Amino acid sequence: MEKIIFCLSLGLFFAITAFGQTSSEKVQKMVELFVSAYNAKDYAQIEQQFNAQMRAAITTDKLKEFFDNLHADSGKIIKLGSPNFSAPTAANFPAAFERGKWVLLIALDAEGKFAGFRVTPPLSDKPKNTSRNQTKLSLPFKGEWFVVWGGDTPEQNQHRDAPNQRFAFDIVKTGASGKTHKGDGAKNEDFYAFGQEIIAPADGTIVYLVDGVHDNKPGEMNRMYVPGNLVIIKHAENEYSLFAHFKQNSIRVKVGDKITRGQTIGLCGNSGNSSEPHLHFQMQNTAFFEDEASMKTFFEKITVKRDGKNETKTNYSPVKGDVVSQD
Repeated sequence: MEKIIFCLSLGLFFAITAFGQTSSEKVQKMVELFVSAYNAKDYAQIEQQFNAQMRAAITTDKLKEFFDNLHADSGKIIKLGSPNFSAPTAANFPAAFERGKWVLLIALDAEGKFAGFRVTPPLSDKPKNTSRNQTKLSLPFKGEWFVVWGGDTPEQNQHRDAPNQRFAFDIVKTGASGKTHKGDGAKNEDFYAFGQEIIAPADGTIVYLVDGVHDNKPGEMNRMYVPGNLVIIKHAENEYSLFAHFKQNSIRVKVGDKITRGQTIGLCGNSGNSSEPHLHFQMQNTAFFEDEASMKTFFEKITVKRDGKNETKTNYSPVKGDVVSQD
């Protein structure tokens, strides 16, 4: 299991190769081709302009899955704003979609082929990281779950080197043997977490979700759409909860829904940059995936088991190795 890495983006991200000194007009021409082909769902036209590294990085099926999900969530691109060049052949374009605003990065190599692109949320004007959540939270699941990653040190939490996930948790379910799966774990249904209900930790409003990403085969990961299926809930001003890796087509809410603590929002899955079914959960001060957005998360009152002993904890932030459940 790996941490998810948003890299300032929700969506596709590829490393950009060394740029040649082609003109800004070439970038403009290629972004126009990109928009036209995307809107027409002629994804092959975009793929034909990939350089060798891009072709090696993504399959035709994965490209189609990404663009189909983007269409389903946001619709067509209706307008591009003025580009902001970060290099002679790389530029960010504000992009107005039918159902939302994004930023489209286009990067070309020395031959004028696509060396990378990504679709990201626009920068938010929300304040940077606050110290902790003020919303009173319960656990976002039922029963006992095991904290794989959580805490303040690199040894406790491998999210620590990603500022927008610095205080995130990865949480799984285990059986009596302590394993996360029965049998050989060859299929998602072998894992105790797979299909378990994920619930709202507090009242709030659904502000973003993705539901169409395929679940991975255990041991494989989808680095193209790293959070997989996800839900973001606004609980208060500058306080949002984010849940990643839901089971495909399992989300039971829609954007704009008012929800209550304990309400089921979807089922645990294995979508995105996830090697086995688990929940990635974090609190953050914005609906966007920005540096320093993640905030340290405390739960109001939970039971923590260590070394076979149960203890009730109040105002507690779980750490690696905790078995946690709701009182």
